[in-house]
Amino acid sequence: MEEDWIEERSSVRLRGRTFSGGGVSESRWVDGSEVDSESPPLSMFDDNEAKEGYGSLRRRLVKKPKRVDSFDVEAMEIAGAHGHHPKDISTWHTLALAFQTLGVVYGDMGTSPLYVFSDVFSKVKIQSEVDILGALSLVMYTIALLPLVKYVFVVLKANDNGEGGTFALYSLICRYAKVNMLPNRQPADEQISSFRLKLPTPELERALSIKETLERRSSLKTLLLLLVLMGTSMVIGDGILTPAISVMSAVSGLQGAVKGFDTSAVVVFSIVILVALFSIQQFGTSKVGFSFAPALALWFFSLGSIGIYNLVKYDITVIKAVNPAYIYFFFKKNSKDAWSALGGCILCITGAEAMFADLGHFSVPAIQIAFTFVVFPCLLLAYMGQAAYLMKYPESSDRIFYDSVPESLFWPVFVIATLAAMIASQAMISATFSCVKQAMALGCFPRMKIIHTSRKLMGQIYIPVINWFLMIMCVVVVSIFRSTTDIANAYGIAEVGVMLVTTTLVTLVMLLIWQTNLFMALCFPLVFGSIELIYFSAVLSKVLEGGWLPLVFASFFLSVMYIWNYGSVLKYQSEVREKISMDFMLELGSTLGTVRTPGMGLLYNELVHGIPSIFGQFLLSLPAIHSTVVFVCIKYVPIPVVPQEERFLFRRVCPKDYHMFRCIARYGYKDIRKEDHHAFEQLLVQSLENFLRKEAQELALESGLHEMDLDSVSVSSRDYRTRDVPGNEELKVPLMLDMRSEEAETSNSEAASAALPSSIMSSEIDPSLEYELSALREAIDSGFTYFLAHGDVRAKKNSFFLKKLVINYLYAFLRRNCRAGAANMSVPHMNILQVGMTYMV
Repeated sequence: MEEDWIEERSSVRLRGRTFSGGGVSESRWVDGSEVDSESPPLSMFDDNEAKEGYGSLRRRLVKKPKRVDSFDVEAMEIAGAHGHHPKDISTWHTLALAFQTLGVVYGDMGTSPLYVFSDVFSKVKIQSEVDILGALSLVMYTIALLPLVKYVFVVLKANDNGEGGTFALYSLICRYAKVNMLPNRQPADEQISSFRLKLPTPELERALSIKETLERRSSLKTLLLLLVLMGTSMVIGDGILTPAISVMSAVSGLQGAVKGFDTSAVVVFSIVILVALFSIQQFGTSKVGFSFAPALALWFFSLGSIGIYNLVKYDITVIKAVNPAYIYFFFKKNSKDAWSALGGCILCITGAEAMFADLGHFSVPAIQIAFTFVVFPCLLLAYMGQAAYLMKYPESSDRIFYDSVPESLFWPVFVIATLAAMIASQAMISATFSCVKQAMALGCFPRMKIIHTSRKLMGQIYIPVINWFLMIMCVVVVSIFRSTTDIANAYGIAEVGVMLVTTTLVTLVMLLIWQTNLFMALCFPLVFGSIELIYFSAVLSKVLEGGWLPLVFASFFLSVMYIWNYGSVLKYQSEVREKISMDFMLELGSTLGTVRTPGMGLLYNELVHGIPSIFGQFLLSLPAIHSTVVFVCIKYVPIPVVPQEERFLFRRVCPKDYHMFRCIARYGYKDIRKEDHHAFEQLLVQSLENFLRKEAQELALESGLHEMDLDSVSVSSRDYRTRDVPGNEELKVPLMLDMRSEEAETSNSEAASAALPSSIMSSEIDPSLEYELSALREAIDSGFTYFLAHGDVRAKKNSFFLKKLVINYLYAFLRRNCRAGAANMSVPHMNILQVGMTYMV
């Protein structure tokens, strides 16, 4: 099952330091995870012996880490998630993915014919064929320009290793420019295979200038973050409005078919369906797969077939709406009413953002094929068929979709429409869960309980608090508005708002990363941004008629996310500022000024460098401290997935006799963490033991190579492992031996092994290593204790009133009510020690 694992080819580099005085070079062996961005490639060494004689030696020393190197059992049960789009993907597989996209990506857009024309002609009364042809032309060119040209051919290419969405664009920008508000980025992060990027070349001064400007001005960083949070807030708003308008539009078809089925009955029936829809979320309704695709495929087939039927039967001449001149005639005749009708016209592309947001589950060609050859033509036929029907029955504009359906097909189409509306809602609900999870991973949303509903598909998650919040809001919206027209006014603002955010971020990607020609890069926002601004101005005019709702939702979620991010950044900066100095640790000695008792202490903290000040509180509060202490930092990096073999960084803190280590576990924003403390402890111990063995092996190698007096490889005289000092912040990754790789490489390394001194090839264990391993095993046998820090943040007395309000009340309220760190691990309470500490900011 080799294809079920993320493949990664390790590369070995040599970091050298040359002194110009005597031509003597100092260098040391390092593993692939430790080299920083300044490391020269191996090609800098021209000596054949260095290339050939020691090539197999390097292959032996730097192994591929084990596939199971993980802190948690299910952290990477994501077969092929890192490589979403293999180069040799078969045509049949692409077509199968394209079929699946119908049930996930296009449900929202596919149900838009239920309500678009009814909303448009509620603003513009049909008085002549110009009204019908003008509205049809507007719909046709809106679908052609925004989803087809903008998203299918441009935006989909701006993906982050196969992931799409607002946060994916933000993480992509964060990798090229250091614009993340949380200052925990390390040089070692840039060596993750999916992190590595082609940096702007020096000759393209524009890209470098933009990068430097973004990194230098904190106001631009804040503005960029607010833009991303605004887009995310609009997506969450879509998660409320999509189920409401989709289900209500489908149910409203019963008003003309069943006598006595009035508006109140529509509202009650819609609420029942919505409650049922949200209640089944806890069972993990599938988001990706064939389960929804057949129903949506049948729905699109029905749209196209009914459209062709109406075209042939009523008026095929509506095809002349492809002439954009009818848009001009439409605005000339209706002026202000036509501009107001744009708010209903934009509803024909609701869910267009889903093409980009759900990219991580599919591939770019699959989404392009499905839209170009299925969704686009079926939607055009559906709207042209409705227009043809209106040419003969203009008074049917209020219920145009169901009235245009042949009477004998009404009930089958009604059932399919209701099912399609529920599927469209399901896709948006799942997208909201994913969006909130990404925001949590990047430190922009309070921690909440996340339930993973699938062991095979990492995207299938369930967040109870968000689910019930969405359900309550959907019920409230349907109960208050009682009309799809008013809900449509609200829906338009959320949809266009997300599109404007995407246009802005993709333009920045073009300038900073793609290094596109300046004229072409500016054409993108000028063309599409202008169209979206026109639509946005139209939907904003409906603020008093329901448009206020998404603005309230967006403002609420934007405030929550920004306050959480602002407070988290201040807390992290305080921890960095108050960390314990190395001189103080050395003064305490290996006993740390207290008694060291057998046992393993795991101290969770957010620092990637230095010793957290909360450790001093534990030393003061406890009568003794464990013989082995590991500072564990769970850090999210701005990439979708961190491969297992590159997840962990290990290093020693203080001299050897302190028995203190740091471990940084790096996760991407799409990674899953389901921690079981037994598996966690076992894997941590395994990683730590291998790290100690690798450290001893490298020391022996350096000593042996120094004895051989090789000019090309010499040993640094500094002790880089025993001190955690400024300027020496590289972390070591544990060498998790892969037996399969070891067997394959044994024969290739025999020649080089013969040239090594006997001190390196000796099978005897180094005495110091043996002592440290025995001390580690003794600590393990005595048990594990989890040290958790509860850090409060308070504003100083001389702070501004607004800062006091945000930090002392709003952020404090969010911290008190969010999921605590201890809840993220299934650890017995008797194994947890907590200490509180207050930081003044």
